[in-house]
Amino acid sequence: MENVTDRLSNPFGMTYPCERPVPGYGDANAHFHVVGDHPGVHGGAASGIPFTDCQAADRLQRALAAAGLLTSTGTPPEVARTFCSYLYPCAGGEPAVADYARLEPQFDAELRAITAHVLLPVGERAIAHVLETYTARPAPEDGDVLHATELRGGGFLVVPVAEPAAWTGEEAERLVARLREIRRTDYRREADLGRFIAGDEPYFVR
Repeated sequence: MENVTDRLSNPFGMTYPCERPVPGYGDANAHFHVVGDHPGVHGGAASGIPFTDCQAADRLQRALAAAGLLTSTGTPPEVARTFCSYLYPCAGGEPAVADYARLEPQFDAELRAITAHVLLPVGERAIAHVLETYTARPAPEDGDVLHATELRGGGFLVVPVAEPAAWTGEEAERLVARLREIRRTDYRREADLGRFIAGDEPYFVR
């Protein structure tokens, strides 16, 4: 099943309990879903677009473009089968633990609607949340040690991304290499059930 929409920003028309939301942005049928923390960490408070307008976002965008997940960087970037969103999408202040919990069902609904094959959680909080929620693995004390590794989850391939603001140079190269390698393989977490139905068309399910 594919989502039918031309909207790049907030493709499912979600409403947010804040005056300055930074909704999900990108391809509603993305193969790659980049998950960040909140606008105060990864940018977008001014533009309304995740992973823009700050140094961490610039570094990440350049790496994603080099790996083929963006066709161009900027505000907004041009995506290539990629979607970007935040655990907490409201700009203005530091969210409390209760704020993340309050919006978690909305984040989860959007993530499952996108149904990307590869999740890229960015930074410590996003890495911990994705590992604990979408895989059977506990989050390590330092999620950065998992940077650019491949972890299998329940229907997802997870590639943690260390906090871009703290990259020293090697981290970008490792991430680009890993993503290029993944794109050269059949990374889709699907099974073709076409052989069980009439006709010659494939029928992929997650």
